[in-house]
Amino acid sequence: MATSKAGGSTSNGRDSIGRRLGTKKYAGEVVQPGDIIIRQRGTKFHAGAAVGMGKDHTLYALGAGTVRFHYRSGGRKYVSIDSVSE
Repeated sequence: MATSKAGGSTSNGRDSIGRRLGTKKYAGEVVQPGDIIIRQRGTKFHAGAAVGMGKDHTLYALGAGTVRFHYRSGGRKYVSIDSVSE
């Protein structure tokens, strides 16, 4: 007879690391071409003027300027870059 209960296995002990999603540049911030604005899963935000979208739906700046969030027809949320006038 065993003098103590068998150890067995546990169903705990697993967890995946965070994906670091979210907004990286906020409205009014100045960006350079290539700067990441939003990392997202799916198209919560859509690409507007001077903004590109990567294959993982990451939005990034195509030109220099300030970030602007806005709505268009259909209630979609867009992110655009307003060029800096000197």
